[in-house]
Amino acid sequence: MASLRLGPLLRYVDGSSATVWVEASRPATAEVRCEGGAGGESRTFQVSGHHYALIPVTGLTPGTTTSYEVLFDGERVWPLPDSPFPPSAIHTPVDDHETVRVAFGSCRWASPPDGEKDPVGPDALDTLAARIAADPEGERPDVLLLLGDQVYADEVSKATRHWLEVRRGLDQPPGAEVADYEEYTHLYYESWLDPEVRWLLSTVPSCMIFDDHDVIDDWNTSEAWVSDMRDTPWWRERVLSGLMSYWVHQHLGNLSPDRLAEDPLYEEVRATPDGTDALRAFAARADADPASVRWSYRRDFGRTRLVMVDSRAARVLDEQNRSMLDPEEWDWLRAQIRDGHVLDEQAPEPSDAPGAYDHLLIGTSLPWLLPNLVHDAEAWNAAMCRGERGERWARRGENLRRAADLEHWAAFPSSFDKLAELIAEAGSGPQAPATICVLSGDVHHAYIAEPVWREDLPGPDARVVQLTCSPVHNSIPPYIKVGFRFGWSGVGRALGRRFARHGRVAAPPVDWRKTGGPWFGNQLMTLTLSGRSARLRLDHAREERGGGARLRTIVESVLS
Repeated sequence: MASLRLGPLLRYVDGSSATVWVEASRPATAEVRCEGGAGGESRTFQVSGHHYALIPVTGLTPGTTTSYEVLFDGERVWPLPDSPFPPSAIHTPVDDHETVRVAFGSCRWASPPDGEKDPVGPDALDTLAARIAADPEGERPDVLLLLGDQVYADEVSKATRHWLEVRRGLDQPPGAEVADYEEYTHLYYESWLDPEVRWLLSTVPSCMIFDDHDVIDDWNTSEAWVSDMRDTPWWRERVLSGLMSYWVHQHLGNLSPDRLAEDPLYEEVRATPDGTDALRAFAARADADPASVRWSYRRDFGRTRLVMVDSRAARVLDEQNRSMLDPEEWDWLRAQIRDGHVLDEQAPEPSDAPGAYDHLLIGTSLPWLLPNLVHDAEAWNAAMCRGERGERWARRGENLRRAADLEHWAAFPSSFDKLAELIAEAGSGPQAPATICVLSGDVHHAYIAEPVWREDLPGPDARVVQLTCSPVHNSIPPYIKVGFRFGWSGVGRALGRRFARHGRVAAPPVDWRKTGGPWFGNQLMTLTLSGRSARLRLDHAREERGGGARLRTIVESVLS
């Protein structure tokens, strides 16, 4: 009999259907059976000796809560025996999805085993799970957005380090980092078999996107970095395994059933006895020609649109033509934002009818708006690396870029400006949404920042905010906290201008100020979107005096 190795993860949900991801111990027919007769089944597919299924669930009723169980070859494998948690359930929205709650964050180290002290404090996902489990009928997110660094391939736990040492030893590179597909799967076991997180992901739909640590720190930071890594003997297996494991564990569940039905790779992997070679060939193509693959995707939740943007693998790294997104990706992003909206003078005459959405969420693992000093330092560094001050400065700039992680949107100045232009277009006119929120993580603190367009440039009618929330479960050294606070200060802003002048950096189309934060600690942000109103809440995971932990609200604000 097949057993449940990992999952279930509830991924896509709409009013009448859902997808549930599982890993089995051997080939099996995986089935989701819901109360009331809804359900679905799928045969597992094989990748590198592992057996997975993404089970389509149909027949659900809008606006209902339906508990479910998972079966392999007719035998129940979920819920687990003696589970302390309520039954996993699929909560379907009503047809118009009047209110949407979106929780988001990034950067999660796996929690240590029970009984072991957590060196970085309570896990925000664990505490969210505990809150929902204690009050199953209470407030819960309609979707959980995990904005990068779901696993850390280059910063493993003590337990994983020991596992790697037993498996292959640590004498040869990459040492105490993952090297192949099997070792990536171990990271997902360690992270997603955490009992609270396992139950949470089984009952709250999730959308995910990778960032660098899902593969390696500084992944695709520059053309020189890629060249150096491709000359490293262990790199090819590392990056191909990282892309393969991401496709299996994260990317598939991001897609709607309609998108899955049209995906030739998904069809090929499922149609063959062993899909490893097909998936490996895909990963090799994605690494060699990033523009041939799209990891970005779009989801609509009623009148809230989420466009999740790949700001890591889709980069153009030529120093003279650096871009956060390749040209095809820019066209795709513009098309997703334009759909149902009039954004330029060449389009048909706008009407008074509402647009396709009231709120636009742009998910990108890397913040668009950074502390002002950090932004100017990254733009200056980009100028140095492309030779603005000569070859010596270019060499120094590349070393600094890698050492200080200077590779956010600010390090791609033309892309920063292009996103500002696209946001202004999307937020203008009679069909404009009420809010445009850029959702990001990565920088291990949380903040709210708001841009103001220069007087000579058209700005949007919608309220635009950068909402950054990180980490979910990680740490930050005290000196970096001081650095971020200084980066937001007036003195830091003035110092940043000096960097910009030295680099001959053109002024960006927007200025911005921090309107909330910075906040440090393990945390989650939640947006509640109803009609054209938007409310934001930031919750911190805090230890309780009597033991345990809970989420405590740090700030609440009205965005529209």
